[in-house]
Amino acid sequence: MKAVVSQNGQISVADIPAPVLEDGFVLVETEYSAISPGTEIMMNGIHRPKPVVLGYSAAGVIRSRGKGMEHWPEGQRVACYGAPYAKHAEWLLMPQHLMVPVPEHVSPEEASTVGLGAIAVHAVRQADLQFGETLVLIGAGILGQLIAQIARAAGCRVIVYDLLAGRCRTAENLGIRHIAMNPQRVSRHLDNLTAGMGADAVIICAGGKSGGLVDQGLEWVRNQGKVLLVGDVKPDFSRELMFGKEAQVLISRAGGPGRYDPVYEKQGIDYPYGYVRWTEGRNMAEYIRLISEGDIRVKPLISSVFPLERSADAFRQYAESPAELLGAVLAYPMTGVQDAEHAAAKVKEGQGG
Repeated sequence: MKAVVSQNGQISVADIPAPVLEDGFVLVETEYSAISPGTEIMMNGIHRPKPVVLGYSAAGVIRSRGKGMEHWPEGQRVACYGAPYAKHAEWLLMPQHLMVPVPEHVSPEEASTVGLGAIAVHAVRQADLQFGETLVLIGAGILGQLIAQIARAAGCRVIVYDLLAGRCRTAENLGIRHIAMNPQRVSRHLDNLTAGMGADAVIICAGGKSGGLVDQGLEWVRNQGKVLLVGDVKPDFSRELMFGKEAQVLISRAGGPGRYDPVYEKQGIDYPYGYVRWTEGRNMAEYIRLISEGDIRVKPLISSVFPLERSADAFRQYAESPAELLGAVLAYPMTGVQDAEHAAAKVKEGQGG
């Protein structure tokens, strides 16, 4: 099968072995996969000599099921998250806690962003924001835009700060009332919204060279507030600023409890609902519900849809002109319903591609 790989800093589409169906897993034929620009550009920059398959967020259709997965119907569209299972590849071997059903009225392009969505949902939870509290969101890339919308849907007052006018306009068009393109404007918003007390939380989603942003967040946050780092943000900050407000500097890891735990992800053993209310799988489901019920809008964040064979163009545009590409997804040629049984049989034999 075909997949997007990184090798020596170059992106290409390569033929790799197709997954073989196992007990406790389903085979998903991929419709779309979403690029995570921060994580994947960073991984490509490592220049590994051996090819590494990129991606962790996709949507597709279940074509066959292993033992113990009979409750997942064939033909069900699902949103999939979490490497090494979800990836930019034509076929995915998915365990049950890393996929969620997708309602018919939610497009597969939107659903393919479920990985980014789960990360955004978990970030809002880690910030521990309550109804009516104030959030400053630094960095209005696709992840920041999702966090801003989710926090607004939860009843928070949101200030979005980004240096790019286009991204600020996008946030405004999506219903974020308080926009800033410079620190002075953020401070004015905070004076008006909090009577100068400061934000309850600051979430930093800016990648790359983001020096000084943690200190900036500590200046904007209230006493005993939180500064949360999401993505590739270097945790350099002033102890004096942190100590002066008894603030917390936190990191939000991926999509929630269960991520990177093989017992949860591979073996499919769930955490008890009463003890771990929001696992990564439940965060995924909540993100799809927010889209389904119209509480957040994802389509305006998808700037371009690239055919799988043009994946290198998508990564090149992200690297060279990030301001022009907010969100990008890859489209896969589906076999179609009539050919699905034959295709799934080939994959079972390890011959698909």
